Amino acid sequence: MRTATLGPAERAESLAAMAERELDLLVVGGGVVGAGTALDAVTRGLSTGLVEARDWASGTSSRSSKLVHGGLRYLEMLDFVLVREALKERGLLLERLAPHLVKPVPFLYPLRHKGWERLYAGAGVALYDAMSMARGHGRGLPLHRHLTRRHALRVAPALRKDALVGALQYYDAQMDDARYVATLVRTAAAYGAKVANRARVTSFLREGERVVGARVRDVEGGGEYEVRAKQIVNATGVWTDDTQSMVGERGQFHVRASKGIHLVVPKDRIHSTSGLILRTEKSVLFVIPWGRHWIVGTTDTDWDLDKAHPAASSADIDYLLEHVNSVLAVPLTRDDVEGVFAGLRPLLAGESDATSKLSREHTVAHPVPGLVVVAGGKYTTYRVMAKDAVDAAVHGLDMRVAECVTEDIPLLGAEGYRALWNARARIAARTGIHVVRVEHLLNRYGALTEELIELIAENPSLGRPLQSADDYLRAEIVYAASHEGARHLDDVLTRRTRISIETFDRGQRCAREAAELMAPVLGWDKDHIEREIEHYQKRVEAERESQRQPDDLTADAARLGAPDIVPL
Repeated sequence: MRTATLGPAERAESLAAMAERELDLLVVGGGVVGAGTALDAVTRGLSTGLVEARDWASGTSSRSSKLVHGGLRYLEMLDFVLVREALKERGLLLERLAPHLVKPVPFLYPLRHKGWERLYAGAGVALYDAMSMARGHGRGLPLHRHLTRRHALRVAPALRKDALVGALQYYDAQMDDARYVATLVRTAAAYGAKVANRARVTSFLREGERVVGARVRDVEGGGEYEVRAKQIVNATGVWTDDTQSMVGERGQFHVRASKGIHLVVPKDRIHSTSGLILRTEKSVLFVIPWGRHWIVGTTDTDWDLDKAHPAASSADIDYLLEHVNSVLAVPLTRDDVEGVFAGLRPLLAGESDATSKLSREHTVAHPVPGLVVVAGGKYTTYRVMAKDAVDAAVHGLDMRVAECVTEDIPLLGAEGYRALWNARARIAARTGIHVVRVEHLLNRYGALTEELIELIAENPSLGRPLQSADDYLRAEIVYAASHEGARHLDDVLTRRTRISIETFDRGQRCAREAAELMAPVLGWDKDHIEREIEHYQKRVEAERESQRQPDDLTADAARLGAPDIVPL
């Protein structure tokens, strides 16, 4: 199978091709569900287009807890169907679809009460493991185990001795959510989907009551295209209600946004060989291993302000620090926080006012002929959501369409990944790239690592790390622009890499080096480079200012002080 390249030329070709002839299916929204829907449709043999108003995964799909999990807390809510479905998907991702991107991660659950809590929590985790094994996709993860307090403190010396009487340890999985979506989009393109980011739907085309296409504006170039399609899938997440309003329909359900914020702190601030899961009065709190860092999250609060740039307030940060410090022997302070990110969960509104009680299940609807809407759900079950959306769209097509096959379609980079991983020492010896760097590349690109090695062979300077973000090689910045659809500095520092949350300066010191690496690929002159750097620095300053504000309203106002690099 050929590897899809999402460079500037390919983007322009995709937009032109979408406008040239009627598609079977047009997907609106380039998050994980939209990208998954495009892959599902194109692998059923449908001519498929995918458009995204901003960057791939620029909304919810780059701001999650980075977990692929069954949802242990949903067992307590007796939502067995959702947990069973998510555990099957977790297994597929780990074992078959994306072993290069999805990795096992251990979690320690401290027990606070003797006797009954170990029985209660232990029964829940045992059921979790049993449901995973029953689906035939749980053998890649170790089973849970019960730990004494002494054993738990050896695993996680950072915990206060009086914070636990014992512990349970179990396994889930994690991924880089934005990287996963970019790979999903490229996989869809490799099978023939036409894809374009920075392409905004401004209205739907109608013939009578039926939706027959969309008017798409090239946000970068300024051109407008009429893209006609037999069916359209609206997969815009927290923007679902806004998109629905374009056809004069609120839809059959309402999507509410719940804000979740996360903190990123250096690895040495929390001494533990395992992640942590802690109970709070509202939900659960995770401390998640993340390379040379920890991710601490999340909050769960209603949000009705700007959806594009949800802001973390000072109160949000204090909430997380207070709860994680309740179990840490050495408390975290504001000075320990490298990065902060906020995301919005698209929840199907129910009767409860508490967003933590709203449904994480998804819904597919056909509000008007020619238009399918998919909303709700959780990251782990994106493939099921995509299948259901395409199944609904197929009903409106006057043709025979194959069943979903994505359960057997590995993402780009998965094929051959394990063989390359086993050969990583030989790859290092052959290329002169340190074996630790080879491992880093394999766990981000899988078998596509060879494409980065080729870039380095052509220009050995690309084999050096970025000066102020040395976890990443210079080649990765060039590759993001040439192969992964990055159009702006923010795309690279925030989503193709995670420099914006993994460095105390939030990527400001490496911004110039990154912009100069992107410039030849994207045709930037010196003025354009300066404009990109200035925009990125203003964005970082606005985020820092928002995080000093006492509440959502003032934080939102501060974050909106930095304009988008390309106005929508």
